[in-house]
Amino acid sequence: MNKDKHILVVGGGTAGWMAASLLNRKLKSAGFTVSLLESSQIETIGVGEGSTPYLAKFFSALDIAENEWMTACNATFKTGIRFLNWSSVRGSEQYFHPFYSLVDFEHASQFEYQTRLKRHFYDVEAHPDKYFLAQSLSCQCKAPKATENFPFKLDYAYHFDAARLAQFLKEKAISAGVQHLTGTVDSVKLKNDGDIESLHLADGRRVQADFFCDCTGFRSLLMQQNYQVKFISYQHRLLNDAAVALPTELPTEIDKAIPSATQSYALSSGWAWQIPLTNRYGNGYVYSSAHITAEQAEAELKQHLGLDKNAEIPARHLKMRVGRLNKHWQHNCIAIGLSQGFIEPLEATALHLVQYMIDQFITLYQQGGYSNKYQDELNHKVNRQFDNILDYVSMHYLTNSYQNSSYWQDARRVPASEIQNQILNDWHRGEDLAATLTRLRITDAYSSSSWHCLLAGSGYYRQDQQLRPIDVNIEQIDQDKISDFIRRCSLNYPDHNTYLKKMSAQS
Repeated sequence: MNKDKHILVVGGGTAGWMAASLLNRKLKSAGFTVSLLESSQIETIGVGEGSTPYLAKFFSALDIAENEWMTACNATFKTGIRFLNWSSVRGSEQYFHPFYSLVDFEHASQFEYQTRLKRHFYDVEAHPDKYFLAQSLSCQCKAPKATENFPFKLDYAYHFDAARLAQFLKEKAISAGVQHLTGTVDSVKLKNDGDIESLHLADGRRVQADFFCDCTGFRSLLMQQNYQVKFISYQHRLLNDAAVALPTELPTEIDKAIPSATQSYALSSGWAWQIPLTNRYGNGYVYSSAHITAEQAEAELKQHLGLDKNAEIPARHLKMRVGRLNKHWQHNCIAIGLSQGFIEPLEATALHLVQYMIDQFITLYQQGGYSNKYQDELNHKVNRQFDNILDYVSMHYLTNSYQNSSYWQDARRVPASEIQNQILNDWHRGEDLAATLTRLRITDAYSSSSWHCLLAGSGYYRQDQQLRPIDVNIEQIDQDKISDFIRRCSLNYPDHNTYLKKMSAQS
C-alpha cells in the first residue's frame, strides 16, 4: 500500500479532469489521494469536439451512464467522418471514414480485395462508401444503437460540448473524492535528485505532492518550462497551425434529423469541420497561417456557412502547436493532453491520446510497484502512438487532389515518412496492403480498413493505364447483395434525434 501518497494534477479542462478521474478511480485503493489545481486566471481551450470510440471505455471505467453525461454535454453520436471536396478524382469527391461493426467483417475484406483488383487496373467498385454499415446509418441520420434483436456491436464515438464536458467531469471527480484546489503556479521547487518537491503559488501558498501531472496545455509548465523536455515539431509534415471556431444554430429541418457524423470540408487553405450537437452546430476552420490570415480565414468560414461576412457572431481564434514531447514521463511528473503534444483535429484524436496516456501510465506505474521502472517503456509507447497517428493524419494531405490552391499543392509536397513511402509504394504496386501494414506494425492506431478507406476513398489510384473488364476467372463481388444486406441491417437502428430525445427524458 502507498499510504498518504499524493498525486497532483496541474491544470483543469477536459484533459485535467479526465486524468484526475481515472487516477482517483484506479489508484485510490492503493492508498493514493488525487488533487487538481487549476487557475482562474488561465482560460482553457474548449470548443465543440468529437472523439474516437475509445472514449466509451473511459465512461465505462467510471461507471457513468451514457444518457447522463451525453444529456449534460449536449452530446450526439458519431458514426464516422465524411470528407468532402478533398479529391477532384471523378467519383471520389467525397468519402466516409466509418467506425466498424461485426457485420462489416466480411465486407471489409471484400472491399480490400476490390481495391487490390483496381490497383491491378480492373474496372471494379472500390469506393469505401459501398461496404460499411456506418456509412448507411450516417446517410439516414440514424443512431448507432441497435435494437435488442440485432446483437451486433457497432463501434461509435461522440460529439459534445467540450466546456460542458469539462464541467461535468469536474463535478463527478469532486464528488468521487478528488480535492479541488485553485491558484496560479508561480515557481517550481525541485529536490536534489531532480524530482518535483512542491509548487509555489502566486498567493504565497505551497502545494506538495509525491507525483505530478502536467495538464497545463500548450504552456507545458512542468515538463517543458521546468524540465526543458525536448519538443519534436510536426510542422514540417502538417502545415496547419491555427483555427477559428464559430457556432451556429441548428437549422429547422435538422431538428428532425440530427446528423450522426462529423463533416470535413476542404477549403482554400485547410479544412472546415461541422459537428452536430443537440442544441447547435460546432463549426471551425483549421488552416495554415502561412497561406491565409486569421481575418481571411474567418471570412472564408462565414462564406462557407452561408453567413454574412459582417455578421456579428463571436468567433474564437486559436493557435496550435503541432508536435509532441520527446519524453512524456520525467522524474515524478507526466504530461497529459496539450502539454505533451497535439496532432491537428482532423481525426479527433486529442482525447484519444489523453486517455491512452493515462491508461498506459496507470498500468505501467502499477506494474512497476509505483516506481519509475517502466518510464522508458511508456515514453516509447506514447511516442509510437503519436507518430502512427501522425502518419495516418498527414496521409490525407499527401493524397489530396484539391485543385487551384497553393496550400493544397504545398500539402502534397510535404515530406513523407519512411512508413508512408512503403505504404504508398506497395499500394501502387498492387501489393497486399493489409500485410504491409501488419509488417510495419502500424495498425494499433488505425486498422487496415481505415488505411484502405483513406487511399481508395480519395481516389488515389494510378491514372496511367486504362481500366479493363474483370477476367471471368477472377472471383467477383456481388455488390447488390452487399447493398441489400447493409440496407436490411440499418433497419435495426433508430432515428438519431428520436433516440437522443428518449435518452434525455430518461436522464
